[in-house]
Amino acid sequence: MTEKPNILFIFSDQHRHDVMGCAGHPTVQTPHLDGLAARGVRFTRAWCQSPICQPSRASLITGQHPYDLGVFYNDAASATHASKDLDEAGEISPDWPTFMKQVQGAGYETASIGKTHYHGIPTREEVKAAGGQVDFRRYDDLVRSFGWDHVVEEYDKYVHSAKAFRTPYADYLDGLGDGLGDAYRDQIRGVFRLTPTHWRGETSVVPQEHDLTSFLADQAMDWLQTRDDTRPFLLKLAFVQPHVPLIDDPDWAAFYADADIRVPDLTPPEAVNGEWAHYLGLLAGHSQRETMTPAFVAEGMRHYFGMVSLIDQKIGAVLDLLRARGELDNTWIIYSCDHGEMLGTHGLWAKMNFYQGSAQVPLIVVPPAGTTGRVDDAVVELTDIAATITDIAGTTPPAGCRGQSLVGQVTGGAAIDREIPCSRIQSYAAMRTADYRFTMEMHSGVPCELFDMAGDPDETVNLVNDPARASLVSDMKGALIDLQQG
Repeated sequence: MTEKPNILFIFSDQHRHDVMGCAGHPTVQTPHLDGLAARGVRFTRAWCQSPICQPSRASLITGQHPYDLGVFYNDAASATHASKDLDEAGEISPDWPTFMKQVQGAGYETASIGKTHYHGIPTREEVKAAGGQVDFRRYDDLVRSFGWDHVVEEYDKYVHSAKAFRTPYADYLDGLGDGLGDAYRDQIRGVFRLTPTHWRGETSVVPQEHDLTSFLADQAMDWLQTRDDTRPFLLKLAFVQPHVPLIDDPDWAAFYADADIRVPDLTPPEAVNGEWAHYLGLLAGHSQRETMTPAFVAEGMRHYFGMVSLIDQKIGAVLDLLRARGELDNTWIIYSCDHGEMLGTHGLWAKMNFYQGSAQVPLIVVPPAGTTGRVDDAVVELTDIAATITDIAGTTPPAGCRGQSLVGQVTGGAAIDREIPCSRIQSYAAMRTADYRFTMEMHSGVPCELFDMAGDPDETVNLVNDPARASLVSDMKGALIDLQQG
């Protein structure tokens, strides 16, 4: 056993913060996440720095904010509002200081298994130039340059829809024979993003033992058993799910088939001004709100819960392996994700907004020997993970890191004194204090949202035009401008 502690960082994609048993969810089964929370600290108000994949992940690895990095959306083509004309499209860069590079320098062996989103999808021209087929393993060296020694990359499930794209998982399914790979590709194409059936919940044609979540967990366990165990490890197991498509494995689909699903209030948000009405219209279009009947949403939720439960099941398998190897008691465990999922709340699917379902993320931190399980209601940020991991490894955070280590809060030390957390997507930015959440369009300076988080935790009454809150709106607008320009 090494003197330094190991670090297991489990990071999923689009896991809503309250879809865990330990968060009080009445339906979803997450016994292993609940077990981690019972011997660690569950942060109930952890904020991501962008409610969309790539800028959130850029903030995660650097500890910086999207406006520090110039990354406001997944790529320039996805910009739909003022950012398209007024913000330069920043690119995620291997030249950035990252927490992985710091940990490598402290003697750790590092591994990234699953989604990183450090690059985009090849264009048609690139596919043609490559002879009609692109193997995503061509990006492995790029991913390593961010600070990973070992890489197994899976971008998302949508790339599996085309034989033009090869990935480790696509090859695995094709290698099983019996046409399973083709059946899976057909299913993904049937619910492809932004098609009329995008949000339809379905049961996978792939058995549970061959699901993408199972594949990634197996890859992680294989690495744990073959790595250089004379060195401490940092393993980032990055599940692709429960990101859409809403397809879960047959076993968990059967479990939730007759579950009592509590559909949230599907009432759309209030369009308090023209600026905000424009963006709400984009969100409604992305969610295909015209399809969002209670029955349709309930079916999608069932399959979402199934994906979460399989992730939890596979977390249990990884923990069992570490326990059997005698490594669990020398391993810090962190669980979180890049952003949430609206799951019908406010009549919306997906993310790309600052409601809690979208911008708040699960965060559980467990020290090697465990601690008295407790809940911490402090407002924290995803950037804090960069500072926490480097603190655990006994090194300094990456240059420019805004996050602060949570080690003290987990082990009983002093609470951190932080700046005001904020989040950004395209030209919209939000800030979160203990009592309020505020949103503004940064180019026009138009305030769009103000919610009293203490008196209105469900964010149903937008107070941004309330004359009694005019002074507060002005103060928060100034603070947000200072944060974004500082």
